[in-house]
Amino acid sequence: MAAKKTERLLNLVICLLATRRFVTVQQIREDVPGYDAENEEAFRRMFERDKEELRELGVPLETGSNSHWDDEVGYRIARRDYELPELVLEPDEAAALGLAARLWQSAPLAGATGSALLKLRAAGIEPPEGATGIEPRIGASEPSFEAVLAAATSGRRLRFTYQTAGRPDAEQRRVEPWGVVSWRGRWYLVAHDLVREAPRVFRLSRIVGDVKAEGAEGAVTVPDGVDLREMVVREADEMQPHLTARVRVRTGSCWELRRNATSVTPDEAGWDVVELGFSDAGRFADRVTGYGADAVVLEPSDVRTAVVDRLTALATS
Repeated sequence: MAAKKTERLLNLVICLLATRRFVTVQQIREDVPGYDAENEEAFRRMFERDKEELRELGVPLETGSNSHWDDEVGYRIARRDYELPELVLEPDEAAALGLAARLWQSAPLAGATGSALLKLRAAGIEPPEGATGIEPRIGASEPSFEAVLAAATSGRRLRFTYQTAGRPDAEQRRVEPWGVVSWRGRWYLVAHDLVREAPRVFRLSRIVGDVKAEGAEGAVTVPDGVDLREMVVREADEMQPHLTARVRVRTGSCWELRRNATSVTPDEAGWDVVELGFSDAGRFADRVTGYGADAVVLEPSDVRTAVVDRLTALATS
């Protein structure tokens, strides 16, 4: 639903709740913000659509007149029919709502969650400010966050440009999004990569430029038994460096390798030797291959062999 229409419907509900009298159509046109149609016919069509939508949403819209002598029909919403019954939440349910509000504080739904908390407090329920063992509040400042979350929620495919760590060039990715997960202050997209035909985890901060949703809503479903958080945790653990490589790099080049090196030692003229931590030989080989003749792996031997194989394949393709 468009934001302008949502605001107009909310204004209409507030107007009809604020009085016990029936409000005429002309009074609604004059007093409710959003009904600024240029002519009477356009206003009537808009109002009729809004009435039907409110009724479909379960809003008890009454029709009647304020006296037997009134010829014009009016509308109102009786509070007794509209208000929710007493709201009772278990402690764990209240905690979950409070944590959800903390999660969304700096995300696009911040206004809605603030309103939800006010309603809970008005009902006598005070969501707890914190809970033992829960991650601290995190923000959602990545430009791609809203688009990625919307696609994952609606079940639409995604196309975006992704900058893999250690690779000089960003790549186009087409994925079926399964969900968005936070872990240690970062946001991740868990998805099925359509090109590689395998599940993948993408850090949202590495998505470059715009994100484009494709296909119909509901086209993507999450397979049974998939644990999105476990996939993110496993991926993050695997990316922690626990092996060491020594790479000879040409002076004035390979700045990304130099920035992440644990040590840089001058070698023969025009070269330095850097030591770097890594976790996966194949991924590290891809990382070094991108620098071509400016980087030469000295050890370990399996990474050196992998880089040589990649450069040979590139040279003969």
